[in-house]
Amino acid sequence: MDGIFGLLEKISQKPGLYLGSPSVTALRHFLVGYKFARQEMGIVPNELELDFYHEFQPWLQRYFQIQTPNAWDKVLLFKYLDEERAFSRFFQLLEEFRYRDKNQDIDPIVLDDSLQADEKVA
Repeated sequence: MDGIFGLLEKISQKPGLYLGSPSVTALRHFLVGYKFARQEMGIVPNELELDFYHEFQPWLQRYFQIQTPNAWDKVLLFKYLDEERAFSRFFQLLEEFRYRDKNQDIDPIVLDDSLQADEKVA
């Protein structure tokens, strides 16, 4: 298991080594830095990593049935109110996300029946 998911496995086992303490906010900041460093080195994310980067936050919104512009760490803090609890729950949700039915990843605007065929969206 390489890339982000291998790293996340290591972080889940020893969060203090990577983050200082089990914190969902620190985890997201670490992952943003990790993604940036890989981009700077010219390392292209694989398909699974791109799926995480692009789909995890929208999936989490659908999972909790909320709409927010906030990042996934803030969604988890809103739901669990505690950094450590949200951190722990992140890894459980990540497993659900990774093994989800990707056919359910539908943009809500596609499902909007109120738009007529001849109406322009943008």
